[in-house]
Amino acid sequence: MISNIEKYKEDIEQLIRTGESLLKTLNGDNENLLQFREKYEIWYSEAYYLVKSVLPDRLKDFELYYENKKEDSLRKALTYTPPRREGIKLDFEYIPAEQIDYAKSLFINQLAIIKSIKKRFESSLFDIKQVVQADLFDSELDAAKELNKKGFSRGAGAIAGVVLEGHLSQVCVNHKITVRKKNPGINDFGQLLKDNNVIETPTWRKAQHLADLRNLCDHKKKTDPNKDDIDELIDGVSKIIKTLF
Repeated sequence: MISNIEKYKEDIEQLIRTGESLLKTLNGDNENLLQFREKYEIWYSEAYYLVKSVLPDRLKDFELYYENKKEDSLRKALTYTPPRREGIKLDFEYIPAEQIDYAKSLFINQLAIIKSIKKRFESSLFDIKQVVQADLFDSELDAAKELNKKGFSRGAGAIAGVVLEGHLSQVCVNHKITVRKKNPGINDFGQLLKDNNVIETPTWRKAQHLADLRNLCDHKKKTDPNKDDIDELIDGVSKIIKTLF
């Protein structure tokens, strides 16, 4: 099974290769512009989450190169519409070469951020703690799934709850959020993340719901949690640890 470290490295290298290929299409020729637009949207979506996960301090810069309401941006440059002139019909796809060149310079800056992530991975100074932790969490969730399949739903749910609690704790550390409670739980971490604008209300509510499912496992009730409850808990935890950093 490939580790998260290797997976990240492969994703980075593929994004760089795709980015360099896209860069070649921005040669001032309008014929390649539609092709660039379509493929760039896919590239941007993948690159955005990579920057958010690994280099969050550059995420704002990465976003602004694409979408900046106050200044020129890559999106604006690629959707430029020349002013209409009476008696002259212009192709709606036509964009002046200087606009394409400007878009190219902005895209080069975005690509440079992705390349800097690769260097960070290769650097001996890169802190792999969170990546190793992600590997551990994945393994624990795999174990929880197996336990639930075999009928040990209470134990499976308890493991999933520990994973979620550990991840939310790490997210608080990532965002330099002070945790004052002596023995905080899932709801405590979720509230802190919401109060500090790290997560929005839907994610906060989802974490609360998962905490309720975990509580069915940790505290003796008249009835045991059922398999579907724990499947929902494990799936929910898996999504959160892969999308919240």
